[in-house]
Amino acid sequence: MTGNNRARWALVIVAAAALVLAAAAAARTHGTAAKKPIIIGWAHDSSGPMAPFDGPALAAAQLRVNKINKKGVMGRKLVIKTCDTQGDKGPASTACADKLISQGAKIIFTTCDVDLAAPVVAESLKHHLLTIAPCIGTDQMGPKRFGKAGKLAFSFGNVAQDEGSAMAQLAWKHGWKTADLAKDTTIVYFKAIVSAFKARFKQLGGKIKFETTYQDPALSIPAGSTNYNNAASAIEQHPAKVIVTCTAGAYGALAPFVTDLRTANDKTPILNSWAGDGTYWLPASPKVTKYWFVTYANAFGHDPSKAVNKLAKQIKAATGGFVTGPSAIDGLVTAIKRAHGSLVGSKLAAVMQKFHDVPTLSGNVSFSKRLHSVFGRQYRVVEINNNVPIAKGLIRAKKVPKSPDS
Repeated sequence: MTGNNRARWALVIVAAAALVLAAAAAARTHGTAAKKPIIIGWAHDSSGPMAPFDGPALAAAQLRVNKINKKGVMGRKLVIKTCDTQGDKGPASTACADKLISQGAKIIFTTCDVDLAAPVVAESLKHHLLTIAPCIGTDQMGPKRFGKAGKLAFSFGNVAQDEGSAMAQLAWKHGWKTADLAKDTTIVYFKAIVSAFKARFKQLGGKIKFETTYQDPALSIPAGSTNYNNAASAIEQHPAKVIVTCTAGAYGALAPFVTDLRTANDKTPILNSWAGDGTYWLPASPKVTKYWFVTYANAFGHDPSKAVNKLAKQIKAATGGFVTGPSAIDGLVTAIKRAHGSLVGSKLAAVMQKFHDVPTLSGNVSFSKRLHSVFGRQYRVVEINNNVPIAKGLIRAKKVPKSPDS
């Protein structure tokens, strides 16, 4: 073979190799493009009692999805499709779930209260889909509430036993060894937190001086009941080192309950759960002092995580609960990868049930066969003084006792 022939054959070989490589690249590109997106159906409350919690979680989740989609999930994009339950726990919620499923949703996300979420959860489970709540805070998001089908249901909220236990440890740490309890009986989560606090506080050696109950004025029977005034008045007659409650500013009882105590010159520290996070509910006068709560994330720019602070600023978060949306997305992505790309509800649930310290934006997340809501999370502690939130460190529950209202 002459030199010229050798050169021509070399060019032919190079050209052929280039064509093969180009074809392979095109095939890879076509394969990636051909993969359908993973559709997440998100049933949220835009105007009812869960709106202050659902809205920020959804907004933050959308930002997280945008970031994840730069690389994709095993070659696929995530797409969130939404519908509005309008705070309904009947036919409107069921129709909302059906709409999402008809649009191709393979995973259903739902609102942050288990009673309000129940119709959506039931409809999703009927279709054997993995069903996730960003921030339901009881162990009822699972088999306990939904039976055998509930194996497919999970929440990235803190299980009440864990959160109440962390609150008890916080009280003990600060030397508050006697407590008055005010239990809002409006929803399961509120009741479960106070019961869990009581169980763990007594284990630590604390004493309960007095217990009372009240209800949210909008949801109480009869409607408009103001028994939170009676609760505050009764507590004033039984002074302890800390007053423990669990209720949310959005529900209407928190501000007047705190105001009644402070107007009566009761300066006892008040300790609340994540439900009482935020400054949106604070009365202008008298300014709130010595009010403490534990929460998922510090929404006021002082979280230990720079990523959390950045996201809080982006969505103008009012409470730390916003972080549960992206955290649930993080957990879902991990589950899909560990299930080798499967979107079958039972396969994803089997993986998630084995989560142990799985990293998410809100910290490490664990589930178990019994608890399908998060335990072992590191809570942010915040104190409000003169209506100003102040970071007070971190706390993690060391022990999770059983309590009757979970």
